[in-house]
Amino acid sequence: MPGVLPEGEPVPRDGSLPATARRAVGARGFGVYVHVPFCASRCGYCDFNTYTASELGGGASRETYADSVLAELELAARVLGDSPPPRVDTVFVGGGTPTLLPADDLARILDGIDRVWGLAADAEVTTEANPESVGPESLKTLRAAGYTRISLGMQSAAPGVLAVLDRRHSAGRATAAALEARDAGFEHVNLDLIYGTPGETAEDFAASLAQVVDAGVDHVSAYALIVEDGTRLAARMRRGELPYPSDDVAADRYLAAEAALGEAGFSWYEVSNWARSAAARCRHNLLYWTGADWWGLGPGAHSHVGGVRWWNVKHPSAYAARLAEGASPALAREQLTADEQHMEDVMLRVRLASGLPLDVLDSAGRAGAERARDAGLLDDGAYARGLVVLTLRGRLLADAVVRDLLP
Repeated sequence: MPGVLPEGEPVPRDGSLPATARRAVGARGFGVYVHVPFCASRCGYCDFNTYTASELGGGASRETYADSVLAELELAARVLGDSPPPRVDTVFVGGGTPTLLPADDLARILDGIDRVWGLAADAEVTTEANPESVGPESLKTLRAAGYTRISLGMQSAAPGVLAVLDRRHSAGRATAAALEARDAGFEHVNLDLIYGTPGETAEDFAASLAQVVDAGVDHVSAYALIVEDGTRLAARMRRGELPYPSDDVAADRYLAAEAALGEAGFSWYEVSNWARSAAARCRHNLLYWTGADWWGLGPGAHSHVGGVRWWNVKHPSAYAARLAEGASPALAREQLTADEQHMEDVMLRVRLASGLPLDVLDSAGRAGAERARDAGLLDDGAYARGLVVLTLRGRLLADAVVRDLLP
């Protein structure tokens, strides 16, 4: 989860929610996010809420972490207890490096979610993993426990790029892990790429794309490098050791990804995500992007139920201490206004290949959509059907399109 949390309003000690928020929970889908905040080392570009062993301090450990998550899960069951129990459509275990936990602990957490709320028969269950943190046996254990999808942090196939990003795995380990995951029975495997790293060449990125395609995965996420304040990478750039990323280079890399992945049978369904089929799309992320409900378990995790969004305390020790006292680990929350919900709906759904209905926009927004269409940023055919769908050029300028659609 991102390193900076908003201020928000106080949360009741028991975590209780307004009746209006609980009344329709799960009506648009319900997911569970589990944040595992542990990393073997800190990557230079990362500002997520993660901790190495030396940063944990007292009161928290990997060994007891699953018990803390299960305690929050029991609290969540009490909070939603008098509502119609939601059926869990998706589970996503992210980090950090979730697979630094024993596979049996990840299995216990999934079993707890199933016992409390019940997993839908076709539930999508994803865990993130660093390539060096899994192997054939742990992957088989995870698959047997009910995990259906794995997302591996490849980032690049170029050793020099991995070194700049402070990634510890070797250049070929990610694709080897993807093949091991397929052998273990994972039908859905994602590889994450980062492009635009200082020193990365067009040939480096082409090689990364070729390795992804050859690995036989059915999903690829590719993101431009973002330099976050407070990271080692940002400090190196301020000192002049590395150049800042180039927007022009990032655009070239994106076009290269679209071309290579399209030729290999992938289609974009969100600006930064490609899948080989509809079944291969990440349903958990689609749940976020379409305004559904989810409960976030773990330190720093965010949740959203019925228009109420809240976020947990960040440090694992504070998280464990609150739960040990029988209190909610939530730090603060906010009730989204209708205008805020509309703004987020537009921002997120414009990025989807399924598009945004024109009729959700006000007159100023529709005028902005018409300007974007005339500029070649929106698909003419979709527009004629009443949908805002980005063209390839529009994807490169998605943020500008969004600004034109909102008051």
